[in-house]
Amino acid sequence: MQWEGREESRNVDDRRGRGRAGLAIGGVGGLIIVVLGLIFNVDIQKFLGQGGPGGDQQGPADPQEEKLAHFAKVVFGDTERVWEKQFRQMNPPREYKKPTLVLFSRHVDTDGCGSADAGVGPFYCPGDSSVYIDLSFYRVLEEKLGSPGEFARAYVLAHEVGHHVQRLLGYSARVEEAQRTASKAHANEMSVRLELQADFLAGVWAHHAEKQFKFLEKGDLESATHAAFNIGDDKLQMEATGRVRKESFTHGSSAQRQAWFLEGFRTGDVKEARLLFELPYTNLMPPRR
Repeated sequence: MQWEGREESRNVDDRRGRGRAGLAIGGVGGLIIVVLGLIFNVDIQKFLGQGGPGGDQQGPADPQEEKLAHFAKVVFGDTERVWEKQFRQMNPPREYKKPTLVLFSRHVDTDGCGSADAGVGPFYCPGDSSVYIDLSFYRVLEEKLGSPGEFARAYVLAHEVGHHVQRLLGYSARVEEAQRTASKAHANEMSVRLELQADFLAGVWAHHAEKQFKFLEKGDLESATHAAFNIGDDKLQMEATGRVRKESFTHGSSAQRQAWFLEGFRTGDVKEARLLFELPYTNLMPPRR
């Protein structure tokens, strides 16, 4: 993936090194994206060593981590440039209100979603319009989730930004309203639709970013689709518990996540995001063209 040389986002709050040891996941509400911990009862801290990633010690900067931070800031800037243009081209034109990227170590206090530690994984907080990530998650993505590659990392950020786009377009409010009175099963169904839509929007971003920046290299697209597949509910549940419970899905199956990301990349059409709330839940795959 060719990403060096482009401008970093200016909407970054770098809080690394401010983590607090010994704090569990707090009151993280709203539409926070829990990749492992809260959904599959798997704490990624066990993958990161005693006490979790990062820490309070203010030692010399780690060159590898600084490169990851630079990468995240550039990719986040890419999402801003693409979505600003897409929102201007809507009929009628709309303003893309930029989110903030928050980099943290071990633990973070949000302004709109309570507190969380690194075991939660990357997440979007609608209460403060921010995407949060502990950069050590990228090591988990590569070593424990079997998804190496820079474009896999870019997909993770693009998915979270997709949740911000959903909020601006009104899809998130629709889900929140429905979930207030929904049964557990229906609430999970709505969550799956929202998550797959974020995957679709990540693909839409990749479609237009490739046109704008020509940043994809051989194997990049496969890197992202492999990551989407590896964080499907069915795959993670099987690895964590040895069985699959479809009724407890909240993000979608591996096949669905991969398919919707690729559909977004193929079409580049934001309007097609509506399909995630029109298709029957029993066949929640992109329609054949």
